[in-house]
Amino acid sequence: MFVSLAESGELERRAAVARESLSACRLCPRECGVDRLAGEVGYCGAGPTARVYRHMAHPGEEPPISGTRGSGTIFWSHCTMSCCFCQNYHMSQLGEGTDRTIEELSGMVGTLRDAGCHNVNHVSPTQFLPHVLESLLLAWRAGAALPLVWNTSGYESEFALGLLDGVVDIYLSDIRYSSDDAAREFSDTPDYTPVSRAALVEMHRQVGRLKVDADGVASRGLIVRHLVLPNGHAGTREAMRFIARRLGVETYVSLMAQYYPAFRAREFPELARKITREEWTEALEALEDEGLENGWVQQYSEDLSPIAGTEIASD
Repeated sequence: MFVSLAESGELERRAAVARESLSACRLCPRECGVDRLAGEVGYCGAGPTARVYRHMAHPGEEPPISGTRGSGTIFWSHCTMSCCFCQNYHMSQLGEGTDRTIEELSGMVGTLRDAGCHNVNHVSPTQFLPHVLESLLLAWRAGAALPLVWNTSGYESEFALGLLDGVVDIYLSDIRYSSDDAAREFSDTPDYTPVSRAALVEMHRQVGRLKVDADGVASRGLIVRHLVLPNGHAGTREAMRFIARRLGVETYVSLMAQYYPAFRAREFPELARKITREEWTEALEALEDEGLENGWVQQYSEDLSPIAGTEIASD
């Protein structure tokens, strides 16, 4: 579908709509309405210019995303959420990175393609949706397009997802909370639960169940990530129930045990530690009880060393 959108001029039209929306920004569900084209800065910290922290061939995503040659990952600066425990806070919350032109962004796609990456993986890209679409169109015209992974917190607006319909091949989305109170306290996002659930339903409608090629590399579909938090604050059992009942038990889930109190998390006593083995066991039981059998679970570790992924099932 992407090729037809590009050939028909629809992708260029959508990029223009996205760019125009920056004059009273409504890219994310906050709809803070600032005029980013005039240099104003939104809640997310982003202004008119694209800002990228790093781009690289990333081997550490879920197996169908990284494959054998890595996922061509572009780490965007800033974020539409304010998670107190963010492990990438230097780029998401502090805004570290370098301003980039559309031509430079397109060049990154070409570099990642030349490196043999399976896809281009945009991490926390929503605040720069116009720049993504414009650079994607330029890369396509240069013959450098790759399958597109939208790696998101799940806090997505209907407006943004509408512009991405037929453009995104793979949604790699979080489901972070099941409680508005927890989302408000720890991420300053009181409407996260209803917004993210509606977004996940729309993502699933657009791309469906995860599909992989003969080499096990994802070609299309949805993967839902869930990070288990201490003291049950992520609402893991409720999140697993939502996935199973609204998206289907065949949905691929990535259940993560890698939480540690990064950034400002130690300011919140209930988040000031790693999860316990008992909390991890409860999360695994919730996954099993809901009949979710596709995806991956991380290995539990008592320390803060890197955690490997373990496949739970695949077709």
